Amino acid sequence: MNSRVFHRHCHSTLPVAVRGEGAYLFDQNGKAYLDASGGAAVSCLGHNHAGVRAALHHQIDSLAYAHSAFFTTESAELLADKLAEHAPGDLNHTYFLSGGSEAVEAALKLARQYFLEIGQPQRTRFISRRQSYHGNTLGALAVGGNIWRRAPFDPLLIPAEHIAPCYSYRDKRAHETPFEYGQRVANELEERLLVVGPDTVIAFIAEPVVGATAGALTAEEGYFSRIREICNQYGVLLILDEVMCGMGRTGTLFAHEQEGIHADIVTIAKGLGAGYQPIGAMLASDRVYDAVSNGSGFFQHGHTYMGHATATAGALAVLNAIQNENLLPNVVHKGNLLMDRLHQRFAENVHVGDIRGRGLFIGLELVKDKETKQPFDPVTQLHARIKNRAMELGLICYPMSGTIDGTHGHHILLAPPFIISTEQVDELVDKLGNSIESVIKEVTSGASCS
Repeated sequence: MNSRVFHRHCHSTLPVAVRGEGAYLFDQNGKAYLDASGGAAVSCLGHNHAGVRAALHHQIDSLAYAHSAFFTTESAELLADKLAEHAPGDLNHTYFLSGGSEAVEAALKLARQYFLEIGQPQRTRFISRRQSYHGNTLGALAVGGNIWRRAPFDPLLIPAEHIAPCYSYRDKRAHETPFEYGQRVANELEERLLVVGPDTVIAFIAEPVVGATAGALTAEEGYFSRIREICNQYGVLLILDEVMCGMGRTGTLFAHEQEGIHADIVTIAKGLGAGYQPIGAMLASDRVYDAVSNGSGFFQHGHTYMGHATATAGALAVLNAIQNENLLPNVVHKGNLLMDRLHQRFAENVHVGDIRGRGLFIGLELVKDKETKQPFDPVTQLHARIKNRAMELGLICYPMSGTIDGTHGHHILLAPPFIISTEQVDELVDKLGNSIESVIKEVTSGASCS
């Protein structure tokens, strides 16, 4: 039967998902798939969580939706209170949206309006990093550094500046310590500010742990502290994009807690709703919020479904589950276990060049030669073949290409649910290992694509 759904790929034939249970999804034929990537780092509680389902039913039975121009709701107020209670610094004001790209768009617009409110309208630029990803809407795409996603739409994008990522595996010089390397690439922000004019820049935006584009890149110790210093020195806002890496994914509710810094604006999504309802959020500091509150009093933005009662009720239940079920220690424990198992499995594999990440957010960079770090040719479509092979074996993972520069390099991103068991960690590593090894054997022997 021909599908009337406009799928991501027009010629793909996808299995039909019919049921979820814990860490597994099941298709229409009853086949089980271990969800080792949480979709796209979304399903942090796994599938079919009883507490979240109950909260959603309760909310729908009383009120599914009320437009935020006319009403607030108890679920939105309680969720905002809980986020403010647990957020680092003074991120006391939450603006609810329907996903990560919307959250980033809101952050960019709020940052611009902040400077209008305080009388600095000349600030019009954003600075981000190469090999970053901030969303697929035009503003988010513009500040992101994902080259292949940007390319078709470049003529439509606002100008943005991009500096180097903190990518130690590829870019640290032999004579540098990790700290020295981190400081060098952080200082690129100041160098770029001085080139374009510091008083023309609105904000620097970065992922505390880079997700889909580069595969769980963590910054060197001291990198973000230096970034924060530079932003303070030149009056630039710091926006941290935690859409993928936040909400417990790295072992703390907010990923930047582990960097010892405070942000002016933070974006979250994915794990906030755990897939039970579409939701994202932008958190603003007191300073940013007060500029609007004490100025025009009106943030010139908005969406029909922002602050959706059912979505906020679901997200509140997700955060309660993370807290009440004490899942963050399990993220750390199972993350360490998964990292150990991956190192054991691939210690002798000459094509797994780097294994990196934090908590249950782990990336494997694949290379043609481990000694030289030479990547596989993009024509191999290594990422697509590994994804397909893993699905055949009953494993969902998140392989991507363009890891190094948007064209070259391949990696696999893992983001399993926080409830993953030791046995499921072993199943994940076994199926992933078989997928990688069988596909690379085909590629290096010149076999045709499967």
